[in-house]
Amino acid sequence: MTKNEIPHPKIVSQDEWLAARKAHLEHEKELTKHRDQVNAERRRLPMVKLEKEYVFDGPSGKPNLKDLFESRRQFIVYHFMFDPEWDEGCPGCTGFVNALGNLSMLQERDTSFVLVSRAPLAKLERYKTRKGWDRPWVSSYGSDFNYDFHVTLDEAVAPVQYNFRDQAELEKRNEPYFRKGEQHGMSVFFRSEDDVFHTYSSFARGCEGVTNAYSLLDRTPYGRQEDFEDSPPGWPQKPTYG
Repeated sequence: MTKNEIPHPKIVSQDEWLAARKAHLEHEKELTKHRDQVNAERRRLPMVKLEKEYVFDGPSGKPNLKDLFESRRQFIVYHFMFDPEWDEGCPGCTGFVNALGNLSMLQERDTSFVLVSRAPLAKLERYKTRKGWDRPWVSSYGSDFNYDFHVTLDEAVAPVQYNFRDQAELEKRNEPYFRKGEQHGMSVFFRSEDDVFHTYSSFARGCEGVTNAYSLLDRTPYGRQEDFEDSPPGWPQKPTYG
């Protein structure tokens, strides 16, 4: 490599490139098949009935968790890091929301999506206006919601747990930044009549790339609701597109 040459992949003939690409395609197919298996396993996860009532502060009043479903069957929460003392939201969470695509498919498939943060509503509204967002966003300030779903960590309020590791495990891994304060994550809920159930949560890198409707639906019990999926009997299905 010469002094001024930038790093780049190896230069080859078209035939060499095609052979390498086809070999890599097999690995991509393996990854897709494995992802489908993991998604099918996720749809079969058990769920836990919520016994506690959570009330939030929103632009139109004080909704409870069931209200946030907006009469739909499934509900996805993105736990956006925004401490009550902060004047701005987490840069990483901000990047996540900026990357969100068109999520209208969620509503078409009986699923709602809302951002939840612990900062007071007035701060959330100011930040939302500044960023030009139209995503639903409510405040959990004053409730146990963030603590119960392990995205606000304070051992004086609740035992510390993040990414399904308790405080001893986090200390053993030397991860002090995951032992106190605000964290990000995603939680999924399911409604049956008047009962609400917690079905899934993901934290840290588990939220990477979950910024489009298909990826978000993959986190729910009903999934994409397409006929190629390996879903339990009785799950709703729609014809596969394309």
